[in-house]
Amino acid sequence: MKKKKIKIGIVTSRFNIEITEKLEEGALAYLDEIDADIYAVRVPGAVEIPLAAQALFEHRKVDGVVVLGAVIRGETTHYEEVCRSVERNCSRLMLDYKKPVGFGVLTTENEEQAYERVGGKHGHKGAEAAQVVVEMIGLLSEIKKK
Repeated sequence: MKKKKIKIGIVTSRFNIEITEKLEEGALAYLDEIDADIYAVRVPGAVEIPLAAQALFEHRKVDGVVVLGAVIRGETTHYEEVCRSVERNCSRLMLDYKKPVGFGVLTTENEEQAYERVGGKHGHKGAEAAQVVVEMIGLLSEIKKK
């Protein structure tokens, strides 16, 4: 019997595209290695990520979603509001849909910190978020069997 491919959604923010494209490349490279079916979309900014993730769960029936963005602190409190909103709504989606959301949204003080997390000294957070989704799909499947 042929094993069913896992279906993974990827939502990437276009804001700070130089960084988010690198996150997306890492996630795609990992998911290509494991031969997942991938549904990738891009949104204008980080705040729009949860809505697109929700649409992938509902309309593409994905098994999990990798969310990718880069929120870099500016001179106002807008940064904190965006970070909280995206995290809170992605966490809510996981619980509502009972499916994993790999949180690859960088929240950094500056661009240098962001670049350190897309293949630099702090690893590759895009690939790591994709790995988390795949691991959690497996774990949830095992829990359901027991």
